[in-house]
Amino acid sequence: MTATPDDDALSWAGENDPTLSADGVNARPDPAQGRAATPPTTANPATVSEADADGGDIAPAADGVRGSAELVLTGILAGIYLLYTIGWFIGVGRITNPAGEPVAAFMFSLGTWLAVAAPAVWFGVSYALTDGRPRIRLVWLILGVVLLAPVPFILGSGVGA
Repeated sequence: MTATPDDDALSWAGENDPTLSADGVNARPDPAQGRAATPPTTANPATVSEADADGGDIAPAADGVRGSAELVLTGILAGIYLLYTIGWFIGVGRITNPAGEPVAAFMFSLGTWLAVAAPAVWFGVSYALTDGRPRIRLVWLILGVVLLAPVPFILGSGVGA
């Protein structure tokens, strides 16, 4: 490392900003003192919970753990919705079209394709419209898992005879 940070090959403007590091401490050594720079006197706002913002003891917020759990649960629910789409596709393929008229046959066909698309559409709309509200998103996704179960696939309708 050179005497001034400006001579370093891989430096950029603002890299010594204490808010860029995870713990609020500048990890780059101070060249004038030969040791790490002293930590700032104020806490990093990203690690202060709302209850401690008034000057109480500063503790890291549990947002990282909550965010990871939400991500894993959302991934599991996305897999369930994918399986539901596949189940609806297989279940609808087993059903024979009972309608004899062209309009009724078209409407039956349209309904079956909408049933196949419903889990994917529900997931996409729930995910898009609840951006920034993870609890509400999970409620809507779990509600969709209950409501959109591929009943023709589960019951095996249209098979046999």
